[in-house]
Amino acid sequence: MNPSNFSSISFPFLGVEMNPPRVFSLGPLNIHLYGLAIGLGLILAVMYVCRRSREFGLKEDDILDGVLWITPFAIICARIYYVAFSWKDYADNPLSVFAIWEGGIAIYGSVIGAVIGVIVLCKVKKLKVATVLDVTLLGFFIGQILGRWGNFFNREAFGAATDSFFRMGLYNTVTAQWEYYHPTFLYESVWNLVGFILLHFLSKWRQYDGQIALGYAAWYGLGRCFIEGLRVDSLYWGPFRVSQVLAGLTCVAASAILLWQAFKPHDPANLFVNRVVPADEPKEEPREN
Repeated sequence: MNPSNFSSISFPFLGVEMNPPRVFSLGPLNIHLYGLAIGLGLILAVMYVCRRSREFGLKEDDILDGVLWITPFAIICARIYYVAFSWKDYADNPLSVFAIWEGGIAIYGSVIGAVIGVIVLCKVKKLKVATVLDVTLLGFFIGQILGRWGNFFNREAFGAATDSFFRMGLYNTVTAQWEYYHPTFLYESVWNLVGFILLHFLSKWRQYDGQIALGYAAWYGLGRCFIEGLRVDSLYWGPFRVSQVLAGLTCVAASAILLWQAFKPHDPANLFVNRVVPADEPKEEPREN
């Protein structure tokens, strides 16, 4: 390889070297690819959830209203989570807490915020929380799959040094050497893609409201628990990696509930979709005899 460009990224097992920009200009606008990846993930997630809303007994308007409720909660909680466990970086200048454009958000915080947003939405719209979480967290998977590639463009959220087959190379301008790390952003993106595919199909045969949300918590928690252990930029609470502990506890709790529910009978008539008819669902006209 020719490390002529100090920003290059390489994947030796693919024989690929590239230099994606962090920012590109479109006329007077400077567009950050990190933000573009997150924005694209949000758009595709909303499109997916809207498309499947009727299968869960919801209206597209419920979903679009939900975006307005959930997104602010997700962003604010993502920032609070990050700042809470890296306060030493903000203690000397507390006002920098509000400089979110400089980076510093945590995906687990956004999940917590999204759940809070769903609860508020359901309270206002008189919807069932478990049902909305089922379809919303499927969409969240999509956002995470694409959003993690924002970390790739920023050259961040990678793991410890490794010489494994899947290693990612970054050029060190100080040592003038290639250094190789676990591409944890890629691991998580692929893990989430597999989880999304599995739960997408399983959701068509769900037995009770909340089953898919529990599946999300178990699947994402399991993967994140292992992947977080490889990262070098984890948030810590004392000696513990906060997100790893939270992921492990979430996985165990969700798996236990899924197992418990597996031995209980479930009447399909109790599913929210079978108890309501969306207001914009066309009604069958009475036939004349």
